[in-house]
Amino acid sequence: MSSSSFRKFRFGVQLWEEDRGELRRKARFAEEAGFDVLLVGDHVDVGWAPLLVLADLAALTDRIRLGTLVLNNDLRHPLLVAQEVTTLDHISGGRFELGLGAGHNPHEYEAMGRRIDSPTTRKARLSESVEILRALLDGQQVDFVGEHYEARQARVRRAAQDHLPILVAANGTRVLSHAARHADAIGLSGLGRTLPDGHSHYVRWAASRLDEQVAVIRDAAGDRWNHLELNVLVQRVEVTQHRRKAAEDLAARIPGLTVDDALETPFLAIGTHAEIADQFRDARARWGISYVAARDASALAPVIEMIR
Repeated sequence: MSSSSFRKFRFGVQLWEEDRGELRRKARFAEEAGFDVLLVGDHVDVGWAPLLVLADLAALTDRIRLGTLVLNNDLRHPLLVAQEVTTLDHISGGRFELGLGAGHNPHEYEAMGRRIDSPTTRKARLSESVEILRALLDGQQVDFVGEHYEARQARVRRAAQDHLPILVAANGTRVLSHAARHADAIGLSGLGRTLPDGHSHYVRWAASRLDEQVAVIRDAAGDRWNHLELNVLVQRVEVTQHRRKAAEDLAARIPGLTVDDALETPFLAIGTHAEIADQFRDARARWGISYVAARDASALAPVIEMIR
């Protein structure tokens, strides 16, 4: 990838704070520190309802964009998602970005008395939802009959911004290819099978695997490639003067992770602030990853300032 095709970096912070006051403090800090997007996840447990808490943060902030990383597509019909999302886009002055995923936590389905379908079925359902949502968010009337959804003469209020971005968190050739053709951004998870706690995963952070995923996206995207944004959620930011030692410690604790993978993968940010900045630049040069999200805003803020 030539330097002329580099996308400008964007940085997001995913909010996990349980206390509302701390949540709002971190949102203010993120805006002042130069982050681009405030992000909230979506888990049916003691966490915040994502769209409601983002509406609260919209009133608190002025510049920073607001997004979901990511809504569980399986738990909502796309027509209802579109209605809530366009409302939030108007409330925020056109600052909302929609992130969607196929769902993965079996405990959430059990809590609702619902069966969790196979990954293949959930990903197919997600792909249909993206097509419906794209048309609805653009103000179109939708008539759609698919394997998983139906929408008949469906309409919602058009989004406030001309083109409300959709990010798809994708893993697997078919859904990556669909996202490359229909989404604005693709969230690369680097995660494998969900562990019994419902939140943790086996990691799949080998650089060669990311090479393969990006090749799939680039091939499917065709002329859209230069307009696609690739995103990663950094699972750990560790600021240290001893980068290799920190990588060795992480590799010893995380099954399947090698030291070389820990040093290369964009899903970890290890080293001094300057080394982390170089790591992000390397990830953009190799894979085209330009949208970096993390949970540790204070650790990442100096890196943002350094890159810019």
